[in-house]
Amino acid sequence: MHASRHDLLGNPVTLADAASLGPLNDFVEGFIACEARVVNVLQVADTDPSPLVQACCAALHMFAESGDAQGNAQPFIEAARRSTMKITPREQRFVEAVAAWVHGDLPRAIALHEEQAREHPRDLASLKLGQYHLFNLGHSPGMLRIVQPALHAAAEVPYLHGMAAFAWEQCHLLEQAEAAARRALAIQPKEPWAQHALAHVMITQGRITEGRDFMDAVSGQWTDLNSFMVTHNWWHLALFELELDHAAAVLDLYDRQVWGVVKAYSQDQIGAVSLLARLEIAGVDVGDRWQDVADHLEQRGDDHVQPFLDLQYLYGLGRAGRATAGPRLARLEAFAARAPDWSRTAWQQVAVPAARGLLAHASGDWQGAVAGLGQALPQLQTIGGSHAQRDLFEQLHLDALMRAGRWSSAQHLMQPRANACPQSLRLKRQLRPVYAALGLPEVSP
Repeated sequence: MHASRHDLLGNPVTLADAASLGPLNDFVEGFIACEARVVNVLQVADTDPSPLVQACCAALHMFAESGDAQGNAQPFIEAARRSTMKITPREQRFVEAVAAWVHGDLPRAIALHEEQAREHPRDLASLKLGQYHLFNLGHSPGMLRIVQPALHAAAEVPYLHGMAAFAWEQCHLLEQAEAAARRALAIQPKEPWAQHALAHVMITQGRITEGRDFMDAVSGQWTDLNSFMVTHNWWHLALFELELDHAAAVLDLYDRQVWGVVKAYSQDQIGAVSLLARLEIAGVDVGDRWQDVADHLEQRGDDHVQPFLDLQYLYGLGRAGRATAGPRLARLEAFAARAPDWSRTAWQQVAVPAARGLLAHASGDWQGAVAGLGQALPQLQTIGGSHAQRDLFEQLHLDALMRAGRWSSAQHLMQPRANACPQSLRLKRQLRPVYAALGLPEVSP
């Protein structure tokens, strides 16, 4: 007999085995809380054929963001769709949204998650999954819109306000972002996504010492999280330390906290690539650290899951001097030519020139780096990633301008950054050679 229960958010769930409710709740709350227990639903994959359980398992495999993720997810989503169990329309919609993701149709997946948010605003796992897809397509207003119905229906859930905070921040609405983050933290002080959103606000507003102190103070709470969340929050702390020119502290954070949790995971890899690149831009010798990262990047084969990921894999291989970098660029270009309609612009008009510019930068071709990255930057949001993450590409473009001796262009782009972030000792130091080359007195914001 099928067991009809409710998940911890009050949504009716249809299960073949009532004992599956605990692992299902671990998926629901673990997902919205960024906790490692999200994987517990896999423990009942073989014993409970319920479509909702199987769809959750499929989603977990897709979160690997690897070339084999779709193949690994396929049996679960097929099992979910084959089932003759009578399930609720909410469950059916979630199954179909995950199926659309597995089959590479993100516009359909997003449309279904948006419909779910309107019809069942307490289905926060669906909401967060919809936000994830919108984020990866660079659609920040969509991230904000999808969360609106839940703000009234699930106001007591701290993780919802963390989701809202990040959406507000990605739409450049920083006061609203901070208010939502602080509302989340008032309910649950260790809510990691709200802490993360607040770090975004503070670095954007140039509140460097405050941001460093805040993230350092809450870092002891980063326990039981998935590897992305824990390494990413440490990455944000490292960014504050880097702006304060604390190179040794950043290298220590890289070695102890940012790289090494799950080295095979996409997000851990790009966090490492991004931090090493920023260190080098700041003039720090990173030693042989690129080599260990590249060893894992080379295992990625021919996967082109997201352009944002692909670009950083390529740069890491290039900085490590790997012969595989050139062939990976060629594969990226070939994939861009056959990318789906809905993602073709991002691949062809942004990822391809950016990839060429990144590989040029990695090999010391500064003019090539300026040309490729300069072409990509105006539409960079279409490749996904956050403002803080995409800032890597702008920093590499600036670095190339300076190394190419294009001092006027460098001053034009770097001085507004320094104005917005007067506490950044890194920017002050990097501006000195710009003004010296221009024959102008050094100016401090």
